[in-house]
Amino acid sequence: MIDRLARVRVVLSHTTHPGNIGATARAMKTMGLKRLVLVNPKRFPDAQADALSSNALDVLGAARVVGSLDEALAGTVLAIATVSHTYEMAPELVTCRAAAARAMEDAGSGDVALVFGTEANGLTVDEVRKCSLLAHIPANPDYTSLNLAQAVQVFAYEVRLAALGDFVPEVEAAARPTFDDLEHLHAHLEEVLANIGFFDPENPKRLLPRLRRLIAKARVDQEEVRILRGLLNKVSKSRRS
Repeated sequence: MIDRLARVRVVLSHTTHPGNIGATARAMKTMGLKRLVLVNPKRFPDAQADALSSNALDVLGAARVVGSLDEALAGTVLAIATVSHTYEMAPELVTCRAAAARAMEDAGSGDVALVFGTEANGLTVDEVRKCSLLAHIPANPDYTSLNLAQAVQVFAYEVRLAALGDFVPEVEAAARPTFDDLEHLHAHLEEVLANIGFFDPENPKRLLPRLRRLIAKARVDQEEVRILRGLLNKVSKSRRS
């Protein structure tokens, strides 16, 4: 199976603050991304980058520093420019979620790049046009301000979701009650509720079907059936004492 996340490059172009590089490494590592490429960073390596990486030093240590965006994108099959708006004569603009899905699709055949610009001005027009797809975060239109590392975190999260699909961590499945277990529970419940005067056995109306529906919705497991039966036994004993 292809590790598509391993084919994702996060490219930061002309980053001015080393702390943003460190925070980006942290954002990447939490989502399983490892390949960081820096185009002409103002300061790197730097102690502030190390500090804000929050122990993602392996990502920082493996970061590649290059002199141009062309070098950063060499060999990729898809380059996604992260932007806040569209540009004239620029590639298609999609949401970060749609871009992540496209990235994971194309990662089946080669490397893909998520390209981020400077903190103050983002990517230049020339940098945008070197990419084959534009993507934006559909933020609050009245306040779209996102820190560079925050933007990387959002994109990295979407890429991870796209890579994992409907994956849910496996947990040990609880034993399911049998039909007989549930029928005994319903009979026990009906008996105890009648005995304590909760309903009139001669005129139960719709109570019993509603209780069946409630227990069906709850999807009780075998241990929970035992707990309910134990509770009903306790109620019965308390009433007799």
